[in-house]
Amino acid sequence: MTTTGILADLARNVAGDRAEVTSIVPDGADPHSYEPTLRNVRDIVYADVAFTNYLLLEEQSIIKALDANLRRGIPNISLAESAVKYAAEIIPLVEDISLDTVWLGVRVTGDGSQLGADRSSDVLLSATGMTGPGDLHAYLTGTFGDVAHYIDSTDGFDETTGYRADTMLLPPDAHTHLSWAFTEPGIYELDVQAKLQVDPQSKPIPIAEDTIVFAVGVDAHTVPGREQAQVLDSGHSDLTVDLDRGVFQVVRDHEHGSGGAHQEILDVHDVVVEVPGKALHEIPGDPSFRFLGRAGEPVYQLPQAVLGKHIHGEIDPHLWQNVRNAMAYVEIMRDTLTQADPEGAREYRDNARRYLGELERLDDDVRAAIASIPPSRRVLVTTHDAFGYLAAAYDMTIAGFVTPDPASEPSIAERKRLTQTIQNLNVPAVFLEPNLAARSSTLVEVAKEQGVQVCPIYGDALDESAPTYTDMIRANAASLVRCLTD
Repeated sequence: MTTTGILADLARNVAGDRAEVTSIVPDGADPHSYEPTLRNVRDIVYADVAFTNYLLLEEQSIIKALDANLRRGIPNISLAESAVKYAAEIIPLVEDISLDTVWLGVRVTGDGSQLGADRSSDVLLSATGMTGPGDLHAYLTGTFGDVAHYIDSTDGFDETTGYRADTMLLPPDAHTHLSWAFTEPGIYELDVQAKLQVDPQSKPIPIAEDTIVFAVGVDAHTVPGREQAQVLDSGHSDLTVDLDRGVFQVVRDHEHGSGGAHQEILDVHDVVVEVPGKALHEIPGDPSFRFLGRAGEPVYQLPQAVLGKHIHGEIDPHLWQNVRNAMAYVEIMRDTLTQADPEGAREYRDNARRYLGELERLDDDVRAAIASIPPSRRVLVTTHDAFGYLAAAYDMTIAGFVTPDPASEPSIAERKRLTQTIQNLNVPAVFLEPNLAARSSTLVEVAKEQGVQVCPIYGDALDESAPTYTDMIRANAASLVRCLTD
């Protein structure tokens, strides 16, 4: 059993005829958002070996389904975390933070191991009360425009249900992005609490409680009692619960995903989150946003600033974009299958040796192909931050672009930034993943305006045109060469 089609293809090349390999996430689907089915659960129950990518690549419900339904003693391998054994290189997840306002997410630091937590545990982050002149909402927009609504002040905060209606779940040591909306200008104080749910049978363990202040459409430097507070007005910050210390903090990340080198840890009481007048937008006409009010009415909004719902950690999980890292996955699979099925050891070794040779040639071919692109043109403009390993391994540059909320029209500033990126770098093409192309109209429109090509690139999923890992990598290399050298 594997979580994705890419891992399944690698496993089939090692297992040969000695194992039936099944992927939980079907080809063409997004592992960041796929929800497992009852059929998936049935397959998990009968699995003899399980491989996940992890590093929070997969939707947490996939990990929970796998960990809860595997039989006791079955090998359950997190490949990305194990790959360093075979010299895989891991890099921080760096995202574009060129926003007009602060990007305020939610984060959990620490793994909670001293409290008995593991990767399938949940941290419950709840809003427990609010004061302010209007209504407050916090929500995530999915990749198809669907909305997950986490905090809604309009119906109060119900302690008798454990604040269930105003609670979001995160795994330990993870963070996510949020959109925040406010219906009236003024000062808002939001009370928050965090609890750890070690497993479904355990009573949640209280971790921390605190209050965060928002200055909406007013001077953030004159909030009563916080005149000396640090104003969060740009870049990336997270409302953070530290499981190990049992406190809420604000983590201000000056280079998001840099592994802590540029992080500033602030006391919640020492900050004010600014929601400036320029954050005033009209409510979209999409019925999914009716909870904010009527379409066309004004609302102050801090955007989540990413393409769809995304919960992740600090390390980029897309290791396979560097073929050398995929080779490390293959070696781990060989070792795991040999241990689980000693009688097949020779076949697994022979299959792995053959496939590693194929991947060695693939790596050489990709390196030579990309080297043929003029250095000034080795620039990637994409909608999904999944190609850091490709850039690092094959001498390319990522020019990040934050895709706007797919359910609303992009702002003039967002379109201008993308236009300037394309003009300044003189890129001849932008790249879209086939399974995300329908949701990336802004990039397509601006590319057309600037007279640049829109070309395919594969990130997380295989399809009929690229049914295997080697097909996918060769297709990417060919697309890069074709579109960046013309």
